[in-house]
Amino acid sequence: MPRKNRPPGGEAGCDLCPRGCRADRSSGRSGFCRSGEGLEVASICLHRGEEPPLSGEKGICNIFFSHCNLQCVYCQNYQISRNDTPARSMDLDTIVSAVSRLLDEGASSVGFVSPSHMIAQMRAIVDSLRAAGRRPTIVMNTNAYDRSEVIASLADIVDVYLPDFKYMDRSLALELSGAWDYPDVALAALREMHRQKGSKLELREKGSAASGLIVRHLILPGHVENSKAVLRALAGELSPSVHLSLMSQYYPPPPVASHPYLGRTITRGEYEEVLDELERLGFHQGWVQELESEASYRPDFSKPHPFE
Repeated sequence: MPRKNRPPGGEAGCDLCPRGCRADRSSGRSGFCRSGEGLEVASICLHRGEEPPLSGEKGICNIFFSHCNLQCVYCQNYQISRNDTPARSMDLDTIVSAVSRLLDEGASSVGFVSPSHMIAQMRAIVDSLRAAGRRPTIVMNTNAYDRSEVIASLADIVDVYLPDFKYMDRSLALELSGAWDYPDVALAALREMHRQKGSKLELREKGSAASGLIVRHLILPGHVENSKAVLRALAGELSPSVHLSLMSQYYPPPPVASHPYLGRTITRGEYEEVLDELERLGFHQGWVQELESEASYRPDFSKPHPFE
């Protein structure tokens, strides 16, 4: 069974994430994320849409957890991330078997998507893979709304951190994700990730990532200034040498299709303004997407393989 859902030294009840709701998850889904102590996994699949050192030739084996501690209104994974949707529980042996099958097919990395409320479960899966003689690169794909103490506790199992850095605008973070403190919390988590990994992305012989930090930022329509502030914070608080993945792939999922500004994709002018800031700040490692990328990243979690 997974260890308790709290970091070392935590009091009774869950205080894994900055919500600090201290729910007794062993007695039911009563906290913010409405998650129990089980292995609530929504999907395990190969994904070829990640950054090249993570996808490799065969793709990354991604484990998508149900629910999330942010609840962004524009989430592309809304089918599984909303906390009012049913969660699917799996047993540990089934998960390890599914992951092992994809590793045998050529995946070299295992990514944990939205694990901030599922840290004990993530560790249990990694421990079981290692006990079975599997040593894939472990990727933590997180929204960065994480306690820095929890990130520090993961230094022994996470090889590559893949955090989003969504906002430097507190009012926007509150409006869209219900987390006014996101900028401060995320920066503290990112500093800890950078302390562990630095700016260098270590690669294996065939170019797949072995260790490091890649920070993602999704540009939102109508909020160029937020994106520019995010880039300035990354350059000032971490380094312009950090590997950055700047994403233009935003598209309006059904819950915000009629939203006054989230109901559209970003414009070329918006994207170029953010790219100009990226260049001005001296970022020189990472990836930028083509503006038309929004058509390529539309998962459907009602299918066995959400990305096909």
